[in-house]
Amino acid sequence: MAQTIAVLDFGSQLTQVIARRIRECQVYSKIYHFSTPAAKLRADGVVGIILSGGPQSVYARTAPHPDPAIFQLGVPVLGICYGVQLMGHFLGGKVALSKAREYGHGHLTIRKPGRLFAGLPKRLRIWNSHGDKLTKLPPGFVATAVSENSPFAGIEDARRRFYGIQFHPEVFHTERGVDMIRNFLVRVCGARQDWTTRDFIAHAVADIRAKVGKGRVLLGLSGGVDSSVAAALLHKAIGRQLTCVFVDNGLLRQGERAYVEALYKRNFKIDLRVVDASALFLKRLRDVTEPEQKRKIIGRTFVEVFEKSLKSIGGAEFLGQGTLYPDVIESVSIQGNPASLIKTHHNVGGLPARMKLRLIEPLRELFKDEVRRVGAALGLPREVVWRQPFPGPGLGVRVMGDITAEKLEILRHADAVLQDEMMKSGHYGKVWQSFAVFLPVKTVGVFGDERTYDYVIALRIVESTDAMTADWARLPHDLLRKISSRITNEVRGVSRVVLDISSKPPATIEWE
Repeated sequence: MAQTIAVLDFGSQLTQVIARRIRECQVYSKIYHFSTPAAKLRADGVVGIILSGGPQSVYARTAPHPDPAIFQLGVPVLGICYGVQLMGHFLGGKVALSKAREYGHGHLTIRKPGRLFAGLPKRLRIWNSHGDKLTKLPPGFVATAVSENSPFAGIEDARRRFYGIQFHPEVFHTERGVDMIRNFLVRVCGARQDWTTRDFIAHAVADIRAKVGKGRVLLGLSGGVDSSVAAALLHKAIGRQLTCVFVDNGLLRQGERAYVEALYKRNFKIDLRVVDASALFLKRLRDVTEPEQKRKIIGRTFVEVFEKSLKSIGGAEFLGQGTLYPDVIESVSIQGNPASLIKTHHNVGGLPARMKLRLIEPLRELFKDEVRRVGAALGLPREVVWRQPFPGPGLGVRVMGDITAEKLEILRHADAVLQDEMMKSGHYGKVWQSFAVFLPVKTVGVFGDERTYDYVIALRIVESTDAMTADWARLPHDLLRKISSRITNEVRGVSRVVLDISSKPPATIEWE
């Protein structure tokens, strides 16, 4: 099994990005709650620890602190931002409020490369985000790099293999940041770079067979990348013991039901059952406007539909889901965890006690790009593997405000126009996600000689590598003009199209 690097989460919204960068280096990473006991890390065979950033001050009364015993495990430790301040706080140094808060771009000057900065230029652009800083080094440490406002931007205790940096190497704004992380993994921790797609599939198939035995698995298939790859992986492992259920919840894209039926029944010979529950979902969602409530209603209703589907397949012991690692991390809401709950994912959080199905999530350890590689290796067609992400709650979280059949139809049509033009122009495969959002706002328009008072459609088109951060895509103006013109001319009920130019953070990709 691949070696594990533990990332202790102290509340940074970039913790997931740290874990992702480690995976890029073909080393397996796992995010742990900041208070995880050292004994647990030892039992898990952790070969290195990274202390994440965080929003608090180490000396605050409610500051999150790790188990001090992690510094006696004998494994390398890298502290990032808040993490390096923790090292100073616990190991005999001093931390104080900085006179000049460093946020955004900065410059790093490397004084002593050591193992962490080996092979890097002496001067690099970095990204800062901190108000505190080390003012006195702990015994045994030396300074290895400085920034404009910190004489201890990089520190090390080579004998104990403890390293700290005051900036964020995990973000793209930091020049050669991934190389710093790779140096820690390989040069310091001695980790094997053995986290590969082939190895993952072999381990996953063995784990699925061991867990399922002769039992049956019921999988909710949406037609998106995640559930499709989960279905292919489960099918490879247990074959006819898998039954897939596709639920038409009334919140699907245009033509989605027919597409999924044709793809999986004809091409993959998977046992696929289609359930039309659109009336039930729309009834439950009537007059609901709060996003979290929508997600929870959709999630609960999905579970109920699956429960009823059990009778038609003669029973099952497991419920399969295409849950990904970012879903798990974003949904964490543990008492005492300083990280904020971003949103509830409808397929995370377990099953109600009344159901006897056990949960099986073969992709739970993967990020989206890793899932795509697994899908390609399993032989899924490119049209499936490279399909843009689609939220589990479907169009339910792309209709702002209350959901009606009329609004859903307007959104489906507008989104179909957008996807058509993205495909024709060749930009569909160049962006992370492109979709339309229905806004419950009516504005004045003019069609011919008539005055109209119709709805607004927003276009959300972003570039990203892992959905942890994203930026709006700079599409050609002619393409945007064509999309807008087609929507306002072809979609009855729309008089205006707007473009969302927000980045993540501070905005999320989806509007709800």
